[in-house]
Amino acid sequence: MVQRPLLIGTRGSPLALWQANHVRALLIAAHGLGDDAIALEPITTSGDRIRDKPLRNFGGKGLFTKEIDEALLNGAVDLAVHSMKDLPTDLPPGIVIAAVLKRGDVRDAFISARGETLTALPPGAVVGSSSLRRQAQVKRLRPDLQVIDFRGNVETRIAKLERGIVDATLLALAGLNRLGLAGHVTSILSTDEMLPAVAQGAIGIACRGNDVLTRDLLQALNDDSTATAVACERAFLAQLDGSCRTPIAGLAEISGDALRFRGLVLNLEGTEWHEIEGLGRPEDAARIGAGAGRELLVLAGPNFLSSLTPRS
Repeated sequence: MVQRPLLIGTRGSPLALWQANHVRALLIAAHGLGDDAIALEPITTSGDRIRDKPLRNFGGKGLFTKEIDEALLNGAVDLAVHSMKDLPTDLPPGIVIAAVLKRGDVRDAFISARGETLTALPPGAVVGSSSLRRQAQVKRLRPDLQVIDFRGNVETRIAKLERGIVDATLLALAGLNRLGLAGHVTSILSTDEMLPAVAQGAIGIACRGNDVLTRDLLQALNDDSTATAVACERAFLAQLDGSCRTPIAGLAEISGDALRFRGLVLNLEGTEWHEIEGLGRPEDAARIGAGAGRELLVLAGPNFLSSLTPRS
């Protein structure tokens, strides 16, 4: 019987394919495998099929993982590569994150022909973003700007910007770097100006929890520092029941034996926000993140998150 190659489930977008090919190359190099030992299996997800409406109206993050999870669980693929920020905090039973790659740049990039920075945009300029987190933080910084929903993959959004549909957009710098599109960046926002999404810049690899062989193969790719920071951030998000329906940001940074976490939740208009900071040791990452989430809920009050009802 001919053994089939190890199959990587992935979305079909250029960025997703880049990430899956990157994981394939790392696995081949780490284990001295032949080029035919690992192959990609592109999978169209519900999120890919919904092109003209905000995804939060249809269920949010899980729309980009549901079909890939199903393929993983039924054995059609052996592992799946995801942008960690797209993953729900609760994974389906039987699926685990077996490795998290070394993190890319966590910051957001500003792209515009009408201003060198977000603060330099003319009054009333139109900023396009599909992220409620970015939308709310833009409104907090510049309440005079118009902010609209702006969907599509990275290349599509850049093309729409160049056609003048919006005056500016914001994209994850890590994705632009991976696609060789950093030349489009006008300026980079510091994490003090715009706190990133939980797990932004991190790539995770999922597999079946009982697939010991694949888990062992993937362990060689795991970056402990990134995995620790992401665990802290996702523990924070889990406390807030975070989804695409809520403007939530969080970032854990590790320096030596110290971990610093910053969290933020805003209303949709960017007129009210609550911030939290947690400090501790990396080995306590999940506890620090979860504790920050609980503290932020107390700060915001019992009705703050429940009042966030995005427009359709």
